Amino acid sequence: MTLSPTPNAILVLPHLRVQNANAISSPLTHGFPAITQFVGLMWALERKLVQAGVPLHLHGVGVICHHHQEQVAQGYVRTFNLTRNPVSKDGSTAAIVEEGRIHLDVTLIFSVSERRIAGSIPMLVSDGTDAMQAWAQKTGEVLASMRVAGGSVLPTRPVRRRRVRPWMAVLSEKSQEQDQQFRQWRRQWLPGFALVGRDDLLTNRLTEMRKRQLDVTLLDAWLHAARFNHEPLPPKADKKTPTNDKVRWGDPLRGAGSGWTVPIPVGYASLSERHAAGTVRNARDASTPLRFVESIYSFGEWVGPHRLAHLDQLLWHAEFDEAQGVYRCRNNYNPEPTQTEIPVANDDWDADDSYD
Repeated sequence: MTLSPTPNAILVLPHLRVQNANAISSPLTHGFPAITQFVGLMWALERKLVQAGVPLHLHGVGVICHHHQEQVAQGYVRTFNLTRNPVSKDGSTAAIVEEGRIHLDVTLIFSVSERRIAGSIPMLVSDGTDAMQAWAQKTGEVLASMRVAGGSVLPTRPVRRRRVRPWMAVLSEKSQEQDQQFRQWRRQWLPGFALVGRDDLLTNRLTEMRKRQLDVTLLDAWLHAARFNHEPLPPKADKKTPTNDKVRWGDPLRGAGSGWTVPIPVGYASLSERHAAGTVRNARDASTPLRFVESIYSFGEWVGPHRLAHLDQLLWHAEFDEAQGVYRCRNNYNPEPTQTEIPVANDDWDADDSYD
């Protein structure tokens, strides 16, 4: 069995309806499953496909969210809607286990290559439409029996003028033609938002904060970017100083056009050496080496698929640094030069945002 080093096709599972997925992505964030859960789903799905006789190797995964409904009580302070467990054996009230649940409508895009025996005829070609459609349909059937971020997959209802069945397509070998293919595909994923990585925004915020305070750490910059920050803004250069004692308030590091940015976990960092399989008591899997880890945090952004220019900007890949013990997910999203700069606060501030 041989594996292609680079993907030469995409596998699309459109509009998956997921019920009660895990909304707590890390000890510090919630609101959407972590990207590590989708990368883990990709690995689990590949193993299931091998058992089902589908010769596909999955390289990367892209996530596009069309709709989400987090199970929380609305208000200034949001709390999870929890369920009461059945009573215990002695009839006493069982403890409530806090869990975050969310309903999702997502599209998953995988970059794939074919697993084939040396000397066999490749099936993943432009004229192999029948074989690819059979593989895509089988993949949808396999995924229907799996968990997506801890949630159950519901049957997809047919929708007029919407492609809801799994499908595959071969990528062109020329980069320009491949970009043209992507521009046609991305229209099918609207309306929706794709999650991409924005490590550059966190670096820029750290640089700006160190201009005011030199001992600011990267964690301070992440916490600062993860919350709402309001401070008095200087008067506009083209206008006179107001005489009614009103002061404009806003966030100078997140102004108009800064995008829908969110704090996200992107992987894990090791806290210990790797222990041999079966040497740690009460481990969930006694046949796999174990390592204690903690979450790695970064910044992400939800962008419309129509704003992406290449397929690589959408996909997430896993990487491992053995020397530092880092397991994390990477995304090749490269924004335009204007998006990497710290935006200026909105000058068109409404009167309702001014305070006496």
